Amino acid sequence: MFNFFKSKKASINSLSIPDFGWEQVKNDPEMKQWINPAQTIALSVNFFDQKPDLPTAKDIAILRTFYRNQIVVHDGGLVQANLINLKTYSVIKTIFKIPQKPTGMTYLGSLTIPFKKCSYVVKIQAAEVGTTGMRDNLIADQLLKEGKITLGENSFEGWFEDPYDASFKEGTPMNLSETIAYDAMFPEHPLSKARSLLEQLEAQILFGEELSKIKRFGK
Repeated sequence: MFNFFKSKKASINSLSIPDFGWEQVKNDPEMKQWINPAQTIALSVNFFDQKPDLPTAKDIAILRTFYRNQIVVHDGGLVQANLINLKTYSVIKTIFKIPQKPTGMTYLGSLTIPFKKCSYVVKIQAAEVGTTGMRDNLIADQLLKEGKITLGENSFEGWFEDPYDASFKEGTPMNLSETIAYDAMFPEHPLSKARSLLEQLEAQILFGEELSKIKRFGK
């Protein structure tokens, strides 16, 4: 856990999170970053000293469309996007997936805390390494045997589906193996780790007193 510096103005030091004892690889006014010992997961706090470019922090449907349209540019997909209340602060919690080359996925989990003239993003970046696709293959085989998905012309029918809009087919939508119900079966999978780490960050994050005195994001 890194400590607050006393300040009357919002800064990167106004937010405190657990660093899990990982090696710190960056420490500047815009970003603090740590890497896990296996060098497969990056944790960062990012401070943006400018008005957030978000369309809203109140309407989750608008936010999901906003993030969905951004991530498909990278051929990715939306796994989660929710509004949560974290110690009186309105926070946007997201998880995205982005395909790696030649195989595998990188998962990006974030807690975005917007204010009127600045914002913070606490981010987890977890990549598949080594043998990829094992979670997908095992769950797809199980669901195929149970008749919950079927063989299609190019892929399994009913396998890929945006979690909030079944009609959205662009990019690489979430698949059924990526639901939280399977995390316990695959605790070492990067998505499982990203979700678990986000929960720990939510529980242990601390907000500096100066943040209670600045204007919140109003939209």
